[in-house]
Amino acid sequence: MENTGNHTAGGTPIPDATGKLSPGSPSEPVPFGKYWLLGLIARGGMAEVYRAKMQSKPDRLLAIKCMRPQLAKEARFVDMFIREGKLAVILDHGAIVKTIEIGRIDGRYFIAMEYIGGKDLTQVLRRCQETHQRIPVPHAVYMAAKAAEGLHFAHVLTDAEGRPLNIVNRDVSPSNVRLSYDGQVKLIDFGIAQAMLKFTSEIGVLKGKFSYMSPEQIRGMPVDARTDIFSVGIILHEMLTTEKLFRGDTEFALMEKVRKAEVTPPSKFNRRVTPELDAVVLKALARDVGDRYQTAAQFAQDLNSLLANYRFDPSELKEFVRQLFRADYQKEETEIAACLAAGLAPGPGQGGPPARTPQPGADSRLRREDQTQPDEMPEISVTQEPIATAPPRVQQTVAPSDGKAPAGAGPEKASGGFWSKLKAKFGKDGAPSK
Repeated sequence: MENTGNHTAGGTPIPDATGKLSPGSPSEPVPFGKYWLLGLIARGGMAEVYRAKMQSKPDRLLAIKCMRPQLAKEARFVDMFIREGKLAVILDHGAIVKTIEIGRIDGRYFIAMEYIGGKDLTQVLRRCQETHQRIPVPHAVYMAAKAAEGLHFAHVLTDAEGRPLNIVNRDVSPSNVRLSYDGQVKLIDFGIAQAMLKFTSEIGVLKGKFSYMSPEQIRGMPVDARTDIFSVGIILHEMLTTEKLFRGDTEFALMEKVRKAEVTPPSKFNRRVTPELDAVVLKALARDVGDRYQTAAQFAQDLNSLLANYRFDPSELKEFVRQLFRADYQKEETEIAACLAAGLAPGPGQGGPPARTPQPGADSRLRREDQTQPDEMPEISVTQEPIATAPPRVQQTVAPSDGKAPAGAGPEKASGGFWSKLKAKFGKDGAPSK
């Protein structure tokens, strides 16, 4: 087949000599299934992330996360990736990045999600350390409250019959909290976090994750929603102090510190932290789960009550992030404008990418005759209708007034069990039930 640049004559993307996808650009979009890739955003050990547009909706910018090819060879990882991706598409909440589609195109597994221009909390904390700044107290409280609200939505989600799904993130860390240049706070990789943790724990590369685990998680005990509350408590403590809460010269030493959960009140590092805020942080970080907040909603409620005393406006967070990364923000604005203005359907003689010819089996819906069993390698796309709200049959329970964990939302063991719990929602073919 003749090479026409970043794509084949039929519009199917081809990798370069190193096996990587051509990232594309606003001036030279690269076709990827029903999407156009418009440039590489980030590259990590697990995936590569691209700016993209859907061919049928060119006025909305998306992010496409493609699994690294070497990971696609691990059947166990792909299986978990697909299963947890099915979970991600039903998490429709303002504090969780919206997952639009999970699928496979030309052998490459990907996640399509809403695009959030900004920085993750790890980058914000690092910049604050470099510039000898602190995150203002109300900003930190607001971000922690939003994270807790998003987690509570997931924690109490039920299936079509009203049975709790017992969703626990178990990987809440600063790198998974996204701050947009518009002042939004979003949890990212929510449905994928568990798959990542299961896989990385098996190959021994959990470095950096121990610092944000709960004592019971470090011990390998069953966990429930309260483990996520502990993780948000760690993040809040670090935002208030600009210091790591749990440190250790070795992984064993670090794990011991997390197990003991001996926490110094943040006011000892930051005199602007009030005794009331100290109490909230320490309750979230209680070693024993019974002494901790029992629901993330209760945690968020106490944070929002404290926030009312500051007369905080969310626009203040927007200005803070923009001034902290002024040059990056200006560059981002320019790049986004170029992406949105990119012409993806040039007229005759104007050049540009060729029209895409649909390939059999590529970017196809998971049909009933193509269904796979849970222990089989998924062979085709698993998708939800793009740019759609969460299916209406998924329900959210109301937190009990006594602040206790929702009935039925017991500890989730390491074996998971998400697939059987989601069958009532998705059915065997991976599509939302009617």
